Amino acid sequence: MNITELKIRKVEGDEKLKAYVTVTFDDCFVVHNIKIIEGKSGLFVAMPSRRNSEGVYVDVAHPINPEFRSELQTRIISDYNSGKFEKGNNGSEE
Repeated sequence: MNITELKIRKVEGDEKLKAYVTVTFDDCFVVHNIKIIEGKSGLFVAMPSRRNSEGVYVDVAHPINPEFRSELQTRIISDYNSGKFEKGNNGSEE
């Protein structure tokens, strides 16, 4: 599975949440609202999630193997650090 498009919308005014990311795979499947978060050990990627009936957040989409998770996170963080942000967007969710 190839990442064919990656859009990063920077978030201003939040200490931990740095950006929302939309990733398109193989020009045919898209995942919205992946988050870039500043943690104690640096930046990391959090998959889109939803709160369940017990109040616990669970991922609604996520990689199923560590190799692809690492590849996805590396690409997202690299593009973020390179300043590849969407232009003219204030970081609001879609």
